Amino acid sequence: MKRDQTGDERVPVRDDGRREFLKCAAGFAGVAAATGAATTAGLGGRAAAADRSADGRPGDARQLPDKLPFHGDHQAGIVTPQQLFAGFVGFDVLAEDRNDLVELFKRLTWRARVLTAGVKPKDEVVAAEPPTPDSLTITLGLGASLFDDRFGLSGHKPRHLKAMPAFPNDRLEPAHCHGDLSLQVCAEHPDALVHVLRDLGRETEGLLRPRWRADAFLNPSRPSGARRNFLGFKDGIVNPDTESHREMGRLMWVTPPCGEPDWALGGCYQVLRLIRFRVEKWDKVSVADQERMFGRRKASGAPLDGIRETDHPDYTSDPHGQKIALDSHIRLANPRTQESDNSRFLRRSYNYDNGFDQNGRMDLGLVFCGYQQNPERQFATVQRRLEHEPLARFITPTGGGYFFVLPGVRDADDWFGSRLLTKA
Repeated sequence: MKRDQTGDERVPVRDDGRREFLKCAAGFAGVAAATGAATTAGLGGRAAAADRSADGRPGDARQLPDKLPFHGDHQAGIVTPQQLFAGFVGFDVLAEDRNDLVELFKRLTWRARVLTAGVKPKDEVVAAEPPTPDSLTITLGLGASLFDDRFGLSGHKPRHLKAMPAFPNDRLEPAHCHGDLSLQVCAEHPDALVHVLRDLGRETEGLLRPRWRADAFLNPSRPSGARRNFLGFKDGIVNPDTESHREMGRLMWVTPPCGEPDWALGGCYQVLRLIRFRVEKWDKVSVADQERMFGRRKASGAPLDGIRETDHPDYTSDPHGQKIALDSHIRLANPRTQESDNSRFLRRSYNYDNGFDQNGRMDLGLVFCGYQQNPERQFATVQRRLEHEPLARFITPTGGGYFFVLPGVRDADDWFGSRLLTKA
């Protein structure tokens, strides 16, 4: 597969057949799972899910409700505690005009509302089986390429939305990047993801074409606390406080001072990065050297100057990096200065396992997902600090994209993108 190493921030060029109607809705469920990896701003999953039992199932301490609200000021699946499984899909829109696009968004809203309410898709209905609680969320984002001249939206693009650029050390594969839309589906059971994609495929036939897909999951805490990635380290230990209205207004949701279009208020930016771990190479590194690169103990997750994973590293008392190296992952990602505090964002990542590649190497990694108010101020700033970290030799960015997550669907009469498409 050819790799894009130009670093261009261009929107991907569509092939001549982009307006073909889908011949079969099964294409939604059958798109090849995205491979890959990314040097990304803080590798990690969400710590909010860390109080589940060590076997990976929901624990008594924090049981997710069977059904999560669909309506609200913001979409579900962002500050929602992480479900065990997630599917991420990038789509090209095949709609011919504005009316078709409105119809597409209304269909997506209708089915998302029905499915998250607990109604089973047609392919999952088995009369003898009781409903399965899935804690399902469906989250929709818009790519920069949707704001071209097809639908008259070019003057209404969010300020910071663009095609994801290639950062140093990236090996972006065009087939696994960008898209007009992003869809995040999260649930407590992996089969729910497939059923939802099949259902949406049927209901939007002829209006969407899948571009790339990545299925992912959470690893167990082992033994407790934050969950581990396939490098063996705990991830997502530090995240903004999603219960704080002030914190979310400063770091997450688009508000009037952001200078965004009125229709975007209540939305946020989503950064997806497909990260491949070079595990064969990593496994040859001593645990001590691995810990130095991360700045944390592998067993406990504690910073190298602490005892517990929740301990805050004290960089002031370690100005020369004697305890936690100056180029360690945690120190570069979050130097804990007043300036870096403004670049924090919410990480909601998942692990993936795509078996073996054609050379017999394990294809393991992370679907990094970050939510934020401004990707240039937040994700890109952190990413630039991480460009030359030692850990970069063991991870390879291969795909993903920047997307703008629409504000929430307010009530039963509202639909995805209504404020954009009725006022633009």
